[in-house]
Amino acid sequence: MAPASEATRTQFEAQIDRILESKALRLSEVQRRLLTYLAEKSLAGQADDLKEYAIGVDAFGKPPSYDPRQESVVRMHVARLRQKLAEYYRTEGVDDQIIVDLPKGGFKVVFEPRPEAPEPVTVASAAPERVSFWFRKELLVAAALILVIGAVVYFATRTSHAERAGTGMPAGWSPELRQLWAPLLTTGRPLAVCIATPSFGSATGAFRLGQFLGSRKPDLLVTNGNQLSMPEIAMDNVVFLGPTAGNRQAEALPADQQIVLEPDGIRNRNPRPGEPAFLADRVPEDGQGVEESHALISHTPGLYGAGEILYLGGNRPSSVMAAVKAFTDPSVARTLVSKLRTPAGNLPHYYQVVLRVRSMDEMPVDISYLYHRELSAR
Repeated sequence: MAPASEATRTQFEAQIDRILESKALRLSEVQRRLLTYLAEKSLAGQADDLKEYAIGVDAFGKPPSYDPRQESVVRMHVARLRQKLAEYYRTEGVDDQIIVDLPKGGFKVVFEPRPEAPEPVTVASAAPERVSFWFRKELLVAAALILVIGAVVYFATRTSHAERAGTGMPAGWSPELRQLWAPLLTTGRPLAVCIATPSFGSATGAFRLGQFLGSRKPDLLVTNGNQLSMPEIAMDNVVFLGPTAGNRQAEALPADQQIVLEPDGIRNRNPRPGEPAFLADRVPEDGQGVEESHALISHTPGLYGAGEILYLGGNRPSSVMAAVKAFTDPSVARTLVSKLRTPAGNLPHYYQVVLRVRSMDEMPVDISYLYHRELSAR
């Protein structure tokens, strides 16, 4: 990117100032400093060769001994800045004429004119209201649950040709996603997604699963809390989202679980050499900075040993979303399958996996595998 002309640079700098003063970034000094630094380098034509080490030292005040391979602070804050920019343009910047973006794969800030919108179609009576992003989380959870049901109903009507022909797993998935989902989708049993404990992370995860599975599983059911009956569990394969403590159906299912989710972390009942007995979730006291939590994925037999139960659990919204991403994001699924694969090249039928999740503002920005256990079929 060549240095911008004086007039153009003035326009771009004004747009950066507008974003810095927005609600999305006003209270995050780290994100403000990072955006200012990257924008200045980009406008000066110096961003193409910008390295993670230089950003850590110049923008974050890291010492010369800083090693990006050992500390991922720059990558996490850059990922969060991308989310903040997207949030700004969904809310306060929805009418801005200059779009500021930070494409993945580098550190260069780009400035583009907003594409011209097509002529709006006039609808009788009233324009839609915009929903502010600072609404209370309780309202967001309720709205997300409504979207979950709506998304599932919509996607479930779009049964693919492969399913209508009875060919089983969808052809468009990565090999790893097909391996992870095969036990739940190829048995002919209906699939139910149950939000075990209502929370924003669980509702968002259910919405993502509804989008991911709806067009491929026409008999998909999404339900909330304790509304899933035991006969339905006996007949269905079930995915539970969120902490299961207090959910009577999930707690009634027998399982050989060697790793359990506790209110403030993960308990390993039989730690192997080098494994901690307990992994504590750590939430910044001021609500700013990097949060570290843990996701627990458990694939166990269903009721009476029939069917499949998948738990995608965690105490934090970000950890629930990380568990969902492990079963919907090809890159995360690839890592998970590579760790689970046995010497014979297969996946264990039943297992538990612990993931470490680093997040900012309840959004996962780094997901890493810690350890797993194979479970018996009891």
